[in-house]
Amino acid sequence: MESGKTCRLSLFGQKLAWHEKRSSQAKQSWIMTQQPLRGVTSLRFNQDQSCFCCAMETGVRIYNVEPLMEKGHLVLIWDDAREGKDSKDKLVLEFTFTKPVLAVRMRHDKIVIVLRNRIYVYSFPDNPRKLFEFDTRDNPKGLCDLCPSLEKQLLVFPGHKCGSLQLVDLASTKPGTSSAPFTINAHQSDVACVSLNQPGTVVASASQKGTLIRLFDTQSKEKLVELRRGTDPATLYCINFSHDSSFLCASSDKGTVHIFALKDTRLNRRSALARVGKVGPMIGQYVDSQWSLASFTVPAESACICAFGRNTSKNVNSVIAICVDGTFHKYVFTPDGNCNREAFDVYLDICDDDDF
Repeated sequence: MESGKTCRLSLFGQKLAWHEKRSSQAKQSWIMTQQPLRGVTSLRFNQDQSCFCCAMETGVRIYNVEPLMEKGHLVLIWDDAREGKDSKDKLVLEFTFTKPVLAVRMRHDKIVIVLRNRIYVYSFPDNPRKLFEFDTRDNPKGLCDLCPSLEKQLLVFPGHKCGSLQLVDLASTKPGTSSAPFTINAHQSDVACVSLNQPGTVVASASQKGTLIRLFDTQSKEKLVELRRGTDPATLYCINFSHDSSFLCASSDKGTVHIFALKDTRLNRRSALARVGKVGPMIGQYVDSQWSLASFTVPAESACICAFGRNTSKNVNSVIAICVDGTFHKYVFTPDGNCNREAFDVYLDICDDDDF
């Protein structure tokens, strides 16, 4: 970034947007393809996965997931409940940084702002003040996750050591002090994707290689399970837990969304070599891995995020995939691995572009 340029993070009501005072060239996001499809540059679910945000070159749109409907399409995000016609009258908070803001995470009492080599934690929403500041390994994707649970205030981000994760319990760390986060050595190469379950008891991560997803207990730091996405390297776009942590889904640039069982891992597929018996140590690691219970495909050239939808019955669960090409996919799956598409839509067509 050029000297003297600033990055401004503006909050309107309890929603937010960030804007850079730099050239008009669109900055690529980790969840977008090389050329933005239909102007979509970034996608992200909210904390409980009931809504998703679609950032475009012309503004931001907010959608409800089930039923699929637009909640708003705004060039700036503000609180409609606040009085005044001018968006400036609805501005609640504004943060200014000298370097680009790469990611923002929120919970009911804190807001986390991620820069390339530093993470800031502020109290929120009343009279925000800086609580913590953490130096990080070079983090060009702005990787970070924040537990939304009322019982646990866990923050996770890439550690200083290659392939490691750092976890900080914000509730037990005294504001204004430099508390050393505890570290999990998760991978041999750089971390490419990370996610916490809603209670904050389990963290899942994948490396740049993208073949394995590893889950760790956030308290003991012990590895719980290793899930195999595939054998070919891939870029993982998204990892998400189901609301009760019974399942996990992941999307990648291979155009496949994988679904794994966590509560009953016997449901996951195993390699045919597992029936052979004793094998060498290298092959043994491959054989011991658990493969996805179910999977479905979306256009490979279209990056997507995925999350779990509402359960339609005790034995039927659903996964939602939102793609940067403007498409919405809903698949239902059963414990025996059957997976079928239940719904398809083009969310960008829900609102006429002329009205945006």
